[in-house]
Amino acid sequence: MTNVKKIIGILLIAFGSLLSANAQSDSALHFAKIIPGDFSYFTTDNLDNIYLVNSNNQLKKLNSQGDSAGVFNDVRKYGKLFAIDVSNPLKLLLYYQNFATVVVLDRFLNIRNVINLRNQNIFAVKTIATSYDNNIWLFDEGDFKLKKIDDNGQLLSETVDFRMVFDSIPSPVQIVDSDGFVTLYDPSKGFYIFDYYGALKNKLPFLQWKNVAVIGNKLYGFGNTVLYQYQTGSLQLKEYKLPLVFNDALQIKAGNGKVYLLNKGGVLQYIVE
Repeated sequence: MTNVKKIIGILLIAFGSLLSANAQSDSALHFAKIIPGDFSYFTTDNLDNIYLVNSNNQLKKLNSQGDSAGVFNDVRKYGKLFAIDVSNPLKLLLYYQNFATVVVLDRFLNIRNVINLRNQNIFAVKTIATSYDNNIWLFDEGDFKLKKIDDNGQLLSETVDFRMVFDSIPSPVQIVDSDGFVTLYDPSKGFYIFDYYGALKNKLPFLQWKNVAVIGNKLYGFGNTVLYQYQTGSLQLKEYKLPLVFNDALQIKAGNGKVYLLNKGGVLQYIVE
């Protein structure tokens, strides 16, 4: 099996492909199409919809056939868009860090609700995520607590003040809710893994990872030229050298037997066969 095939096999495991292990071992990466454009950000959901933010600050949704399925033109109304969470394709979260605002969209990219976190005395949040029960996780850097809020911004639960637990306080740039755990990732400090009751279950000092993913008990992330894989409890960090096609990628996303790369020319889609 070539290096490319090995990497794609690992990528499929990492991002939850439905293919079997045998299929992965025989798989190969095939270029499918490019979505040309000057994009600053993209993401995909588990239904193979693609969400693109272009240089005109327009958010566009393409369905699995590549047809337009929605447009949101008010991307800059609340400032610079910081992140998009599409964990639930029926409920999208747009986060505007500078104005501490969460915009909730439906599947057609129509506004369902706008949450001003400042109304809840929450002023410093770097990232948000959809929770297992369809609410919203965030880390409040004002009082150093992991919190869960509902669509109206009302507090549902929170941890103790992290200053009471840690000597060095994390400043997470990513939150992932997966398999009964909430994982916070700070590139300068590593992974902090909590249960749903706020109890710390693990802390892992893997630094400067990009495009972090959590699937089951495995953690994944990218360096400039490598893919990292770590299975919790294994005490072994694995590194895989990436093919050259990944080198100029601004973003990498994979799932459902597909790999997406964002570069200066647009979004490239590859299919694993």
